[in-house]
Amino acid sequence: MEYSEADIIARAKTDVKHFEPLYHRYYEAIFRFVYRRTDEESAAADVTSRVFMNAMQALPKYEVRDVGFGAWLYKIATNETNKYFRETKKRQHLSLEDEKVNLVMSCEQIEDQEEKQTVLMQLIAELNDDEIQILELKFFENKNFKEIAFILERTESGIKMRLYRSLEKLKEKFDALRKES
Repeated sequence: MEYSEADIIARAKTDVKHFEPLYHRYYEAIFRFVYRRTDEESAAADVTSRVFMNAMQALPKYEVRDVGFGAWLYKIATNETNKYFRETKKRQHLSLEDEKVNLVMSCEQIEDQEEKQTVLMQLIAELNDDEIQILELKFFENKNFKEIAFILERTESGIKMRLYRSLEKLKEKFDALRKES
């Protein structure tokens, strides 16, 4: 018998052994999300384990919302990752997969994919952590504005405005960089 996610959550609230299907469903995505920001496998594994531990402990208080259980886990992952950066005093990192580079910004002037990635990474490194988080959730985690607003505890309109401003900032920096070369 196949259970819906809501059924699995309800069962896991009463008996933690039923949390396992949720763990298996979301572990890889949460690990990738954390790893993309830390760029350290051991740190990503540690933070991801804390995410799921926190989720299990907080599950009795979880309420089904229109953004879903996955967004709730991303919110916990975002908080745990931010906590990791505060504790270690390291700066947030964002690693780009080749196929995602063009989603953030089209750089038709640069044909070489590796060069596009390098240029975009340099430009993104100049953004603040909040701007990087929004770009990552939108383009690399494929979250919609409602989910991003929930995860970052902001308004949808605020998220949209920050995203478009960040993209405009990247475009301006890219254009300035192209003029220099």
